[in-house]
Amino acid sequence: MDDYAVVLNAGSSSLKFNVYQRPANQPWRLEARGQIEGIGTSPRFSAKNGSGERVADETLDKTAVRDGRGALDVLAGWLRRSYGGSRVLGVGHRVVHGGPRFTGPTIVTPEVLEELRTLVPLAPLHQPHNLAAIEAVTERLPGVPQVACFDTSFHRGQPAVAEVVPLPREICAGGVQRYGFHGLSYEYIASVLPHVAPDIARGRVIVAHLGSGASACALKNGRSVDSTLGFTALDGLCMGTRPGAIDPGVILYLFQTLGLSAKDVEAILYRKSGLLGISGISNDMRALLASDEPAARLAVDYFVYRAAREIGGLAAVLNGVDAVVFTAGIGENSAEIRRRICEASAWLGIDFDSDANDARGPRISKPHSRVSAWVIPTNEELMIARHTATVLGLVEARA
Repeated sequence: MDDYAVVLNAGSSSLKFNVYQRPANQPWRLEARGQIEGIGTSPRFSAKNGSGERVADETLDKTAVRDGRGALDVLAGWLRRSYGGSRVLGVGHRVVHGGPRFTGPTIVTPEVLEELRTLVPLAPLHQPHNLAAIEAVTERLPGVPQVACFDTSFHRGQPAVAEVVPLPREICAGGVQRYGFHGLSYEYIASVLPHVAPDIARGRVIVAHLGSGASACALKNGRSVDSTLGFTALDGLCMGTRPGAIDPGVILYLFQTLGLSAKDVEAILYRKSGLLGISGISNDMRALLASDEPAARLAVDYFVYRAAREIGGLAAVLNGVDAVVFTAGIGENSAEIRRRICEASAWLGIDFDSDANDARGPRISKPHSRVSAWVIPTNEELMIARHTATVLGLVEARA
């Protein structure tokens, strides 16, 4: 059997994985990808091989998959059955927050893990699950190297004015700055633009990563120069359960007038706001688009409004824009949201092509459009695989 490497993207209710295999004297290839979703409620395991054929699809016992560790046990068992006799060369992980120190992929050591734990308060929805996956792999495969790949790394090197938080210097000296997130997604888009859209790859591009977590990033010559997320993953666009940009005075009101605790406020900001908070119905854009409730329509309207507003702001940062790219779950799959954002951004010079949009592009603007618009699927797991292979001195992984 051939050696292989595993990529893990651990969330609160799902565990996504990719398996890359290295045949003798050959480049890495994608062997399998899948996920365990519904962790703790109605867990389900699914996987496809490198050709896209389904190789696993089963409902799991929720008492055995109560958390991420249970999900990893299921995945470990499937890997043993599928690749028994092969050697695991490394495991790459998505880690949301790298803080000021980790500006690139890093081999995980006990010291690194301890420092990453200090960042949990800055990414409470994601960081605990990312680190729990690392700990679980360490217990099960103590001799296998692991690589942490950070969502913040791609944004390092932005102009100082884009990173600063306008608070007293003594506070900012402790690491309070704008970091930006979804960097693995933006890095992947930047890496494929020369192939998908070479005319704009080195130009001024705004990428809208629209999903349950949402943000936008300004790229110039393939590098991040600004983004809508900042010190934490709460800033910028409206998200599934997070508010995006909000007047700090509202937070003071929650503490001082309503008398809420820090945990109460954290729960409101990370789990009860955004699309869910506005609609009172769902954090799922598909459910909101299908609903006739006025509150659901308002939630969708606000999502589009904030996206168009932030795209306009990033166009100012870039001193103009050559293209807008949509990616992630909503960006890739919702023709209506793409249409509405493009129409709201028509003043930039986007001449929208509705037929191309319905066909999912990749180009969804007309050929003569001064500013082009695109749909490009992201692949964070492939970026993690590439970084893992590079850091461990292996041949680069390829899709």
